[in-house]
Amino acid sequence: MPDHPFRHGLSATAIGVSCGIAASICWAIGFVAAKHGIAVGFAPADLAFHRFVWSGVLMLPLLARVGLSDLGGLGWVRGLVILVLAGPLQALLNYTGLTLAPLGHGAVIQPGSAALGGLLLAFLVLGEPLSRARLIGVGSIILGLTVLAGEAVLTIRGGALAGDLLFAAAGFAWAAFTLCLRGWRTSGMLAAQVVGVLSLLIYAPLYAGLVDFERLSATGLSENLIQVVAQGVFAGLLALYLFARAVTALGAGRASMFPALVPAMTILIGFLVLGEIPTLPQLAGLLIVGFGFRFALKP
Repeated sequence: MPDHPFRHGLSATAIGVSCGIAASICWAIGFVAAKHGIAVGFAPADLAFHRFVWSGVLMLPLLARVGLSDLGGLGWVRGLVILVLAGPLQALLNYTGLTLAPLGHGAVIQPGSAALGGLLLAFLVLGEPLSRARLIGVGSIILGLTVLAGEAVLTIRGGALAGDLLFAAAGFAWAAFTLCLRGWRTSGMLAAQVVGVLSLLIYAPLYAGLVDFERLSATGLSENLIQVVAQGVFAGLLALYLFARAVTALGAGRASMFPALVPAMTILIGFLVLGEIPTLPQLAGLLIVGFGFRFALKP
């Protein structure tokens, strides 16, 4: 006897929601592990290596199946564009920001800037209208980011504001990347394969020529393995797979809400694992940006 369609729908929704939440946790783990890695002596370039090159090794057979010569039909020019926007360079912006500003800033500013940039680029490039709800979302996200930038200027000082700007640049790069995916009708899975393999071919040799192997070995095997798993597996392959499953089960519209969970998840995991207690301005910025996310995701 076939399953009742209503029961099947509930099952698909449950799977989609579970995968979406799990994907947001994986991304948050990557943020927290990066902050920990910097604290124990990793350079941003080391973290970018662990984030992309090992996953590139795993992605190579997958991309070979659909065609290495033309990068699975994407083409080399487009492949290099998404490598710049979503590859090691984008990660270096984010990781360098973590050397200058608190984890809570990166957890909110990078996703917030990605959402804000995505809305603005869709309006400017694709001509998508900005509804009243989305305008409220844009205003709220800008206000929340301003609260965090104000904290950096008034209380943290040092290079915190520069770190915030790097987080914002990483977020806008990701927004441009997603715009390219939409415009070129490219799946996220193919994009991940292309970024991983091109990182293996281009970034790995550059990194090998510049890396301080004494510094890298001084961090210890266990710390390197933590970054391989956290960056390459959780924040890379597993998060992408889970998010793709959520999109399949729920549709792109409903699945797009899950990245909005990343800031809260990151701050929570950062508190539990690293003992970083968010300040009141950071919590206020998180709440305001989260409010903006809710409106920004409406049609």
